[in-house]
Amino acid sequence: MGNSFGKLFSITTFGESHGAAIGVIIDGCPAGLEIDETFIQSELDRRKPGQSKITTQRKEDDKFKILSGVFEGKSTGAPIAIEIENTDQRSKDYSHIAESFRPSHADYTYEVKYGVRDYRGGGRSSARETAARVAAGAIAKLFLIRSGITINAFVSQVGEIKAPHYTSLDLNKTEDNIVRCPDVATAEKMIALIDEVRLQRDTIGGIVTGVIKNSLVGLGEPVFDKLHAALGHAMLGINAVKGFEYGSGFEGTRLRGSQHNDEFYNDGERIRTRTNHSGGIQGGISNGEDIYFNVAFKPVATIMQDQQSVDKEGKEVTVSGKGRHDPCVVPRAVPIVEAMAALVMADFLLMAKASKI
Repeated sequence: MGNSFGKLFSITTFGESHGAAIGVIIDGCPAGLEIDETFIQSELDRRKPGQSKITTQRKEDDKFKILSGVFEGKSTGAPIAIEIENTDQRSKDYSHIAESFRPSHADYTYEVKYGVRDYRGGGRSSARETAARVAAGAIAKLFLIRSGITINAFVSQVGEIKAPHYTSLDLNKTEDNIVRCPDVATAEKMIALIDEVRLQRDTIGGIVTGVIKNSLVGLGEPVFDKLHAALGHAMLGINAVKGFEYGSGFEGTRLRGSQHNDEFYNDGERIRTRTNHSGGIQGGISNGEDIYFNVAFKPVATIMQDQQSVDKEGKEVTVSGKGRHDPCVVPRAVPIVEAMAALVMADFLLMAKASKI
């Protein structure tokens, strides 16, 4: 239960952090799509651990293998199965919490829900599983680009340090630095803060902003499958996510309707809006403007400090942070946010084809 996502373009992921492998089965990918394996690997490389001093030092190459659904470089319409081997597990780093519950982790809830828990790196609850989503999202991106739809995400905030609004940034510069913020001056401050927190053996949270451009008008399935609801579902299913907002979001509550309404005009080729407080979605359906949203990530729960907790017997214990962990998850979360957005958009693009004659 809960391991599948999507309706027409759907995925099911499998595997644990310290198991033999993780992977994904993609069902519903239309036949005839050119599967660019170099592109898939480049997306996985953006998410993989060990990229820089501000990420976990676990070394996983995240080399993938396509097991089915692709023949002579194109999708066949059959389920596409992708496997990614785990090669740098250090299960011994987690033996100390086999009987204890780490603060703000899934240890306690998994233990109670299932009665058995893979404590090695968090098992199924580990963000290691998101590599499978990125692989699937890469294929979704390949499908979307045929319709001209592009998806870009970037780090817009770390702690109290904020980047300018995306409309004033060149998103092509996102990959120019290790924190994945396209504003150079802001990026330098973010990197310095994350490194400072890392040296203090602590962690810090942040925000990833996603931008979907060139969306077709009409994507979204009211009333319960509105486009923004599906995006929220996708983002809130990512590890460590604490919040989602699109368009004006919570800031929009400070405006009056006369300020917030997006007036329509005819630009000669299509109907557009003069402002975009709606975030490209009205009535749960895309209107053709940029779809933009923010995803809030909490500080990573594992810190290299002693913390008080309890064990399975309810006895008080001291839990010491061990293992290899990110001091701030947002730089590596950027491709995950893009992947989940791509899966949503691919699914709704297929659904749109069945909405009218």
